Amino acid sequence: MGEAEFVTLIEDGDGPAPSVGLLPPWKIAVVDDDPAVHSATRFVLSEFSLNGRGLELLAAHTAAEARDLLRAHRDVAILLLDVVMETDNAGLDFVEFVRRDLGNEIVRIILRTGQPGQAPEQRVIVDYDINDYKAKTELTADKMFTTITAALRSYEQLKKLVETRRGLEIIIDAAPTLFDFNSMQRLAEGVLTQLATLIDAECVGILVVREQASDKGFLVLAGSGCYSDMANLRHEGLEEDLRALIDSGFCGRKHVFSDGRSVLYVGTGTGRELVVLLESGRSLSDTDRALVGVFCARLSIAFDNVALYQRLQDANAGLERRVAERTRDLSEANGRLQEQWARLRDANAFKNEILGVIAHDLKNPLSVVQGRAEILSEIIEMSPVPVQRAHDQIGHIRDAVRGLVGMVDQLIADALLEAQAMTLRPARFDLTALAREVLETNRPGAERKQQDMRMLPADPCAVLGDPDRLREALDNLVSNAIKYSPVGGRIVLEVDRGTSDAVVRITDSGPGLSPEDTERLFGRFQRLSAKPTAGESSSGLGLSIVKRIVDLHHGRIVAGSAHAGTGACFTMILPLEGPPA
Repeated sequence: MGEAEFVTLIEDGDGPAPSVGLLPPWKIAVVDDDPAVHSATRFVLSEFSLNGRGLELLAAHTAAEARDLLRAHRDVAILLLDVVMETDNAGLDFVEFVRRDLGNEIVRIILRTGQPGQAPEQRVIVDYDINDYKAKTELTADKMFTTITAALRSYEQLKKLVETRRGLEIIIDAAPTLFDFNSMQRLAEGVLTQLATLIDAECVGILVVREQASDKGFLVLAGSGCYSDMANLRHEGLEEDLRALIDSGFCGRKHVFSDGRSVLYVGTGTGRELVVLLESGRSLSDTDRALVGVFCARLSIAFDNVALYQRLQDANAGLERRVAERTRDLSEANGRLQEQWARLRDANAFKNEILGVIAHDLKNPLSVVQGRAEILSEIIEMSPVPVQRAHDQIGHIRDAVRGLVGMVDQLIADALLEAQAMTLRPARFDLTALAREVLETNRPGAERKQQDMRMLPADPCAVLGDPDRLREALDNLVSNAIKYSPVGGRIVLEVDRGTSDAVVRITDSGPGLSPEDTERLFGRFQRLSAKPTAGESSSGLGLSIVKRIVDLHHGRIVAGSAHAGTGACFTMILPLEGPPA
């Protein structure tokens, strides 16, 4: 039949050739820009059947259409491909796309060309991965049948090899990870794939496991085909007919082969039982059954290995867990010991600092007390007793003791702060009134030094904070201003209210702060370059206590010189609403 006759016998139309039998049809893609070629191909292959399977013809008129077609249909068995379409080499370029980009090595590519000189046969066969080369004039009905049959057989053999390789790869991939349940699932998936290859059939099925013969139920480990979504289902989740077949396999404990459906039983040395339900669409031959029997005998060993590995993993996991728990306990105990050692070290350092302060700063007032007491003893031995001189000595003793008590109070307060024993009891109060009270409490000390101490007019300023702690902070700042200001000096206290903060400012007329003072101003046991102007004592703790109290209120304390080179100014900034809860 010539090419012209071949074309004129066909009525043009689209659509796949009908399928023969119950098996899915072979898929053949016709890629050609000539509609007549599509029509002729459909006509010649309309009655084609191989192994009980008909054909489904898929059409593409350009290489671009063919790319989309093969992306959508990964199971195309044969490509009937034209060379010259939208470009002179469109067909050859498409071959590169199929093999390289799609990675499809099993589809059979038959090159059909009406212009053999455009793509010479020898060069094309050598340079491109095609499986056959035909001129369109060669493809009579008989040759088309022969060519398609040979290509389909080749495709089927390659596909079997790929499926066999896939099954083996699944089993091999599962081997290193047989220590958890997921690896058992992978092994089960490989078993189903390998069984399909062994019996040379497109089959679907499920593999179920029962841990012990006494168990009432079972678990689906894996499924293939239409059963692929049944993995991890319990027995109650299966349809009644499937459940009955599987129960019969557990009860019979042997392989049962029937037309199109087989039930395989596998017992293991660990007591676990397996049943495989296969639907192959045909009866199995004696050879198939023998292969299945041998394969299932090997499965018993494989699943026993899984069980042994699982037990080993559980034992290792338990050991690792116990080691981790012991390690964690030891680490926590070591951490507690480190914390206790750090606290003891800090406490010892603090003790040494306290002893140093006591040895140095408390010595002076104690010496005053001792000396005045001796003078007082001499006075009371006189006759008559000079009462005024005795009162004077008692006054000196009282002042020295008062200073001593103040220093001890500061040491105790700092010790409480260092141990973080200080807690705030917030309440809403008038900061202006509190500042005025502190000022009046310290006024006698200022009057003894003939100092002018005053508070600038200020409106009430309600804040949320601990009034007792803030009174202590203000008292330290005011007493310091008195202590470091000269006789006849001036001390000013101000209270201002902002939008979100309250500001307390205390300015004195002392010698001011040097740069060195500013850097270490709020440290514990720090003494400034300036000295008290009337011989008052100082522990070096007052400003550190002030800063701790302000910090606890989430405020700030700032210090600087009041004027160029003279006087100090301490500014305490407190949030109106107190520290965050």
